[in-house]
This record gives sequence, structure tokens and C-alpha cells, in this order.
Amino acid sequence: MIQTIRGFRDILPEDIVIWQAIEKTASKLFEDFGFKEIRIPIMEKTELFARSIGETTDIVEKEMYTFPDRKGDKLTLRPEATASVVRAYIQHNMGASDSVQKLYTIGPMFRRERPQKGRYRQFYQINAEVFGIESPYIDAQLILILNELFKRLGLSELKAHINSLGCKECRPTFQKELLGFLEGKKEHLCENCLRRMDKNPLRTLDCKVPECREALKDAPSTLNHLCDKCKDHFEIVKNVLTEQNVEFTVDKTLVRGLDYYSRTTFEILTTALGAQSAVAGGGRYDALIKELGGPETYGIGFAIGFDRLAEIVAQMINGEDVEVKDGSSTTSEFNSESDFMNLLSPKVPDIFIIPLGEKAIRLAYMWTSALNIAGIRTETDYSGRSLKSLMKRADKLNAANVLIAGDKEIEDNALVLRNMKTKEQFFITTDNPVEQIETLLNRV
Repeated sequence: MIQTIRGFRDILPEDIVIWQAIEKTASKLFEDFGFKEIRIPIMEKTELFARSIGETTDIVEKEMYTFPDRKGDKLTLRPEATASVVRAYIQHNMGASDSVQKLYTIGPMFRRERPQKGRYRQFYQINAEVFGIESPYIDAQLILILNELFKRLGLSELKAHINSLGCKECRPTFQKELLGFLEGKKEHLCENCLRRMDKNPLRTLDCKVPECREALKDAPSTLNHLCDKCKDHFEIVKNVLTEQNVEFTVDKTLVRGLDYYSRTTFEILTTALGAQSAVAGGGRYDALIKELGGPETYGIGFAIGFDRLAEIVAQMINGEDVEVKDGSSTTSEFNSESDFMNLLSPKVPDIFIIPLGEKAIRLAYMWTSALNIAGIRTETDYSGRSLKSLMKRADKLNAANVLIAGDKEIEDNALVLRNMKTKEQFFITTDNPVEQIETLLNRV
């Protein structure tokens, strides 16, 4: 039996309902804030990611799915979405129609990481990007949008971790001090950190190796080297978040894992399931568009880990006991009255047509098609089984109503529509039954 590739997975119908509800909730919120959807290719030229993400990042060095095509051009399955959205913005000259562009996209990304719970080699992200706004108010607004989205999805105990990485004017001074600090810690650093010291010392701060993290806990902070403009920018972000009651903490260690970030960077964490868990992150990338060949344009965005988010939401809905890092467990509860929960209502048939006889099967097919086109979710059965077995199937599907259409009912021109909950019955004729059913279901 052929099975999925390691690190890849199927998302089955019983799980996809949560994914669809999250997508609808996110799309509605984004569009209310003026974002428009963009759909980007899953494959790009390798150069795009090497130039944008950074050649010394783990993603480019170890994790990308890269291969030559028949002409020898190097292609890569996208490991993240921002670079592709920026490429599309430049290629299609999107700034010409409006200097401010707000875009979002939802789809799969690919990285060859070690597969583990919540982390896959084909994973999904929800991304939002804003081009053309320098103001720190948009930084705060993106964090607010994330906070609001997670609240609508039922996540609680949210906190934003924020930092400022400075700009091209103030970062060199910080990097010089950081490099001096790293020189005194060489014996405690991993090979990757030692190799990256000269090319990009900031990258060492994102290392996940425990010994490196311990050695770097007292590393210099970018916050002590900000120029006046970056300092003012970050102060406004903090003040606006405070005014909007968005909980945050300033985290000097937060540098994110991609080279294109500048000024504000952020992550959203939740302890809803006991252990602190990051569910989204992002930041400014004011130099990226020019770096990739476009005009000098301000940019900022975020990415949400869809797989992990869906997993958290599913556990909260089910009220499952979730194991946390200290070995204990916690039980999560979800507000069943929320708008998000309404999106999870089972998609059951409005009507199940029970055809009894060959003539009835043909008519049942025609009526099912017409009712579905009219927006009335309808199912039927073509097997020719008995009334008793088909009633059992209607029960299994949780059909709201059944329409009994045997050859005798058709001959008598009196079909029976039965409400499965109240057991109330109505008789309808074979002349335009769709219109009669619509009237009975108050769908007209």
C-alpha cells in the first residue's frame, strides 16, 4: 500500500471543517480591515528566497526543497509566503494603482524539517502583508488584528512579544557590539553560530541550541542602540497597544528567523493549553521590496501557523486534556455560543430523498440536482434498498427532513415530506416539487 511521504499528511473531512471555519473567520476579519486576497505559486526561482530570507538562515541552508528543472534553472517549493507576495507586488506594479496595498493569502509551505507533532514538511500558513505605510500605527494594528482573530477563534490568555531590530542606520553599531560579545563566547557556540558570526551576527540570537541560548542570554540588546527615529517608532507602537488593551511584553531576544526584518518584530503567544505556545509572528521589512528589485517601499506582515492553530482550536472545542511541558495536563473549554462555533455546525442534509422503485430513483436524481442548485442541501440513494434501511441512512446523516417518493406516491401524485424532528408530515405533488419544498422550508 502506498502511503504519504514522511512529514506530509492528509487533512480529512472530519478535520477540514475546523480549517474552513478558521479560514472564513480570518478572511472576514482581514477584509473588514481592507485586505484583499492574493494567490501565489507554490514554486518560485530559488534566488527569490535566497535573497529575501537570507543565505545564512536555517531555511535556506538546510530546509528548502530545491531542485533543477529540465533547463537547469534552480526552483524551490516556497518555504514562506512573504517573498512571493513581494515578488508579485513588484512584477505586477501593484503600487501604481494605489500606493497602499493590503494583501492576505492562505496556503501550503514546504520545509524539510524534522517531522514532529504540530510541525510538518508540508505545512500551512495564513499570511497578511501591508505595503506603502511607514507609520507605527500599522504595526500596532497588525498586532491588534492577530489578537482579535485569536479571540474570535476562542483562544485566551494571549500576549504579544514585541521588539525592535532597528534600521540600517542604527543596526551596524549594535552588530559591532554583538560581535565583540560573541568573540568572548566562542567556546560555547555551536558550529552554525560560529560560521554565521562574520556574515550575520544577529542570526546567532535566533539559535535554538540550548548551550548557545544559555551563552547568549546576556547578549547586547538592539533596544539600547536604536536611533531616535526607531526609538520614537517603537514607543508609539507600545503606547497604541496599551491604549487598545492589547497585552504585550517587550522581549529583547526576539529577532525572528528571517533576515529581512527591521524595526518592529512580534510574536503572539498563548497559554490557553497550559504551555506557552507561539501561534503567529511577523514584523517590518522596509528594505525587502527594494532588495528584490522594486521601488523603495515600506512593508510589514505576519504569518500564522495554520496547522498548530487548527490543532489548538480542535483541542479546545473538544475540551481535551492536553499534556504540557512540565508533564502535567490541563483541560480547555470553548465558548459554544461564539460566532466561530456557529461555523462549525454540522453540514447535514436539509432533505434526504427516499426513492422506492426505478422510476422514483430517476426522479430522485433530478429533484436532488435541482434542490442542490437552489441551495437546499439534498442527498438521495440509488441502491434500491428498502424504506427501513434508507430511513436508517437518513438518521445516520442527521437529515432534517425526508421525502418519501415510492412508485405508488408518484402514481398518486402525493409525495410525503416528513420532518425528522417533529415527525410532522406534508404532502406535495410531483409538479414542481422544488418550489413547494422551498415554500415549506421558508427558503423562498
